[in-house]
Amino acid sequence: MDNRPSRHRHVRIRSSRCEPPGQRRLPIREIGGALVRIGLLTEGGYPYVSGDARLWCDRLVRGLGQHEFDIYALSRSEQQEDEGWIELPPQVSRVRTAPLWTAEDDGVGYGRRARRRFAECYEELAAAVCAGDAPVGSAAFEGAAGSAAAAGSAGAAGGGGAVGGASAGASAGVADRFGSALYGLAELARDEGGLVGALRSETAVRALERACRAPGALRAARGARVPDLLTVAAQVERTLRPLSLDWYEDDGLGSVDLCHATSGGAAALPGLLARHFTGVPLLVTEYGVQLRAHYLGAREDLEGRAASSSARALLAAFHGRLAAEAYRQAEIITPGNTHARRWQERCGADRARIRTVYPGMEASRFSDVGESAEAADADTLVWVGRIEPAKDLISLLHAFAEIRKDEPKTRLRIVGAPSEGLEGATYLAHCKALAAQLFPDEADGVHTVGDNPVSFEEIGGPEVPTLPEAYAAGSVVVLSSVVEGFPISLVEAMFCGRATVSTDVGAVVEVIGGTGLVVPPRNPRALAEACVSLLRDPERRARLGAAARARALELFTVEQNITAFHGIYLEIVSRCPVPRVVVDASGEPLPFAIPAEAHVPGRWADSGTRLVAGRPGPGWAAGPPVRGVPLGYASGAASGEPVPAGEGAW
Repeated sequence: MDNRPSRHRHVRIRSSRCEPPGQRRLPIREIGGALVRIGLLTEGGYPYVSGDARLWCDRLVRGLGQHEFDIYALSRSEQQEDEGWIELPPQVSRVRTAPLWTAEDDGVGYGRRARRRFAECYEELAAAVCAGDAPVGSAAFEGAAGSAAAAGSAGAAGGGGAVGGASAGASAGVADRFGSALYGLAELARDEGGLVGALRSETAVRALERACRAPGALRAARGARVPDLLTVAAQVERTLRPLSLDWYEDDGLGSVDLCHATSGGAAALPGLLARHFTGVPLLVTEYGVQLRAHYLGAREDLEGRAASSSARALLAAFHGRLAAEAYRQAEIITPGNTHARRWQERCGADRARIRTVYPGMEASRFSDVGESAEAADADTLVWVGRIEPAKDLISLLHAFAEIRKDEPKTRLRIVGAPSEGLEGATYLAHCKALAAQLFPDEADGVHTVGDNPVSFEEIGGPEVPTLPEAYAAGSVVVLSSVVEGFPISLVEAMFCGRATVSTDVGAVVEVIGGTGLVVPPRNPRALAEACVSLLRDPERRARLGAAARARALELFTVEQNITAFHGIYLEIVSRCPVPRVVVDASGEPLPFAIPAEAHVPGRWADSGTRLVAGRPGPGWAAGPPVRGVPLGYASGAASGEPVPAGEGAW
């Protein structure tokens, strides 16, 4: 039986607590504390089986049973939708989905006045994007954001000046122009029924061309040609598709107490519009900064063709402006680490609104290894993660060659699967070839079979059936990355009580906090010396491993993450209550329809109120309400334990 939820439909998870919006009553709760209705905004992740932010969102929702969640999810691919959802807990009362990966022309025909409104708003948007006053990607920004950011932003600049975005020194006037244009387009979409066709029109492309040719425009954008402008217009239309959704009425996001965007970019856009239309406060959480991901990500257009430097500069500017607007409107911003916080501050986030909340990870699965008295193989180094160029296994293999000169009995176990696509498979093959070249099969005698000291394994295999057993296989865990956000594999090693040697990238130093050794990236000699020092000193390994486990249990557990967000939710609701306008059956306003007890658990008097129905949504994200039958959690999981992914997976 096909148990996948219907695509692009307004889906309700039927339960005893789920009633039509016009008859909604507060449920009875057995858990103390205030009741908050949260609109959880996701892109390419929860509640789908695969994708970003799936794990931490699921843990957050399950851990806050005293609150109620409405899920608003943007999917990234047809495959993701076909895989279905994970099993949702009862506190999820409603799920609404829409695709970012496709959108048919809505067929909306604009009159003369509407066309003029669109042209004016898009002209303002393009002018704000092309304004050359925001030096994200410049040398100063790169120095503040780190070497990884420098590599990405330098490529995005394409050899020509500032690439856009909105830093702390960006003009407030330009930021206001961008926000005004964005909300003007949203109001037009609300009035006319959609924007997809208009955002793809010749009017949009010509507006971009005029903005690129205007005095003071970005230097890299001045050379943009028609193919570049078409690429930019297509990417902007894709990002702005949430403007055409019908999520912002009183029976949608207008009925929640706060919106929680689980990432920046397109996921935060519905929260911005809910704040604009109904005054719902916005919370933005970023464990992987979207703007940084844009710099370091693929440099291709939607058709898979290589994008020019001019197109990348304009897109970086657009994403920078959108990030700045989300930070400006959010009541609270919660980065996952100081590295992400620095990016947000350089993009205009107010420091007073930023609260660092570390990702919550399940510590119990590693307790057997972390509390075990059995000593690991003292001569084995372990690397665990996703195999891709950013992990710099090439430097690790060269460092291991130096280690073998001092400690000939040492072995290296590389545990992980290649990243998706041809690049990951090619990089894994290259690493295996290099390992075979550096370490020919060795044998103890002429009559024994040789054995390579480097092994490549995957979770679920006969040697490492589970993730904890991968960390238990060695006495020292190594991380050799040149680009890293929040190092998940490092935290898992700390839960296991293992001594670590890591490169100084991303949030590594913040996570380690003095409980492991840190060396410069791309320095095999320093990496080798640090590993040898730990291999030769078992007492030091034990001290560092115990300290690392204690630090991880204090800072990086699911419990601390849930507690932090619970407090933030209550703070936002108490400080920024949503102004509600409720009418009775005759359409007359009821000034005291929502009592003060609305956020206290319990069943209160039935409301004789009704909600005003909004306009229908676009055809590509609409349909009659259907019963959602989510996939079971176990059926959606892959066999074996997952290998920790890189930035953005939590």
